[in-house]
Amino acid sequence: MISTRQDEILSRIHWNMNAAAIEQESFRIIETEAELPTQFSQPERKIARRLIHTTADLHIADSLHFSNDPVSAGLTALRNGAPLFCDSKMIRAGISLDKLKCINAAYTPAHLHCYISDADVIERARLEGKTRAICSAEKAKTMLDGSIVLIGNAPLALARIARFILEDDIRPALVIGMPVGFVNVTESKELLELCPVPQIVLAGRRGGSTLAVATLHAILENAQQSL
Repeated sequence: MISTRQDEILSRIHWNMNAAAIEQESFRIIETEAELPTQFSQPERKIARRLIHTTADLHIADSLHFSNDPVSAGLTALRNGAPLFCDSKMIRAGISLDKLKCINAAYTPAHLHCYISDADVIERARLEGKTRAICSAEKAKTMLDGSIVLIGNAPLALARIARFILEDDIRPALVIGMPVGFVNVTESKELLELCPVPQIVLAGRRGGSTLAVATLHAILENAQQSL
């Protein structure tokens, strides 16, 4: 038997909305309730809106920083088939290959690089007493020039890549810097902000692999809407 409370809750669920309609309504609510920073361009607003949609945090955009025209730089690199370096398997699994193919049909899984579980990375980390994140970033050094870098988990991977940029003149096309946690996190993001490369950073302790992926997908949405 359905209780009065259960019946009331059931009446508020939109059973007949499809996925596209649910997303559209979610974005309408976000536009109504969130106060996005006025300095954001329209493409940047779309990224902020996507992060709010991912987290249901109406204030997350307050920590979102864009530097060196990252959306345009990222789109150019993606149109040219730039490789992508991910610090976690979750990011690699979350990236939509179909969305990448919409901007460049040549994209394949081989363009998505994640070395965190490679046997040589694991062994080197054990022998040298380093984290696998650092060893993974160091293995990626030779492919970072012109690449898209997505960091949503490991702050030391972001810090190592920032050092490559500052000390070795490595130049990724775009860095999405969103590691999460309490140790080395704010420092890695602050180090990235010193780097003269296009970047999208979620300042402070917040972040995560899902946010890094959502940012990339929002950039791809900008491309699709400009076609």
